[in-house]
Amino acid sequence: MKFLDLFGRLKSVVIGMIHVNALPGTPMGYMTMPQITEEACREAEIYRQAGIDGLIIENMHDVPYCFSVGPEVCACMTAVCAAVRGVCPRLPLGVQILSSANQQAVAVALASGLDFIRAEGFVFSHVADEGLLDACAGDLLRYRKQIGAERVQIFTDIKKKHSSHALTSDVSIEETARAAEFFLSDGLIVTGAATGAPADPRELRDVSQRVSIPVLIGSGVTYDNVERYLHASGMIIGSHFKEGGRWAAAVDPEQVKRFMGKVRGLRTRGNAA
Repeated sequence: MKFLDLFGRLKSVVIGMIHVNALPGTPMGYMTMPQITEEACREAEIYRQAGIDGLIIENMHDVPYCFSVGPEVCACMTAVCAAVRGVCPRLPLGVQILSSANQQAVAVALASGLDFIRAEGFVFSHVADEGLLDACAGDLLRYRKQIGAERVQIFTDIKKKHSSHALTSDVSIEETARAAEFFLSDGLIVTGAATGAPADPRELRDVSQRVSIPVLIGSGVTYDNVERYLHASGMIIGSHFKEGGRWAAAVDPEQVKRFMGKVRGLRTRGNAA
């Protein structure tokens, strides 16, 4: 299995988030590219020293998000991702480019030597805060093939956070998961309603029982509730690793070390494979 080859385990993989500071040309942008890259690498080193299992690099500060991601965003994210790869040469690394710039993320991953992307809108349409988002699986996987990036895995959100799913209210999360698996997703991501909001452990259980590909938790995991999600394939953690639990704050080294220490202890006691 590709997930096992990448992370070395099938359960309880911990993936930290690097929220790249606002890029040039975005409304909140004020830092130079050397400053942005230096800060991303500083956070990567914190995570690496704490024994994190993997990282995702994301342009979350580029609010408000839009569907027309310019070439400057791709260029800047490639520079940042390549620099982080230099800091973490052996760590599994991924990228997400908001909003739903999934083909661009695959290109950035290929160019900077990353291993996976997080993709929005893989199957079924939904209404996000940026607008109507249509399914992209067919075009995305063809693009990955065309540029020779088949080694870049695509982990896909289902019934994703910050979105209305009234359009598909008659389609359950389990059915959505089966559709994403049928459309060749490399792994599924289950979230709560918003960034930092806990996912429903019952949804994790139900989805995991319906598919044979990895299922990750994409929001709301903390030191206090990690036991509820330990049997997920992976846990993507951003807000909890930040100062004060705020996604926009700096990474808190002690919080990451404390969390990873607990997870290692739980693994040792046989709570996760």
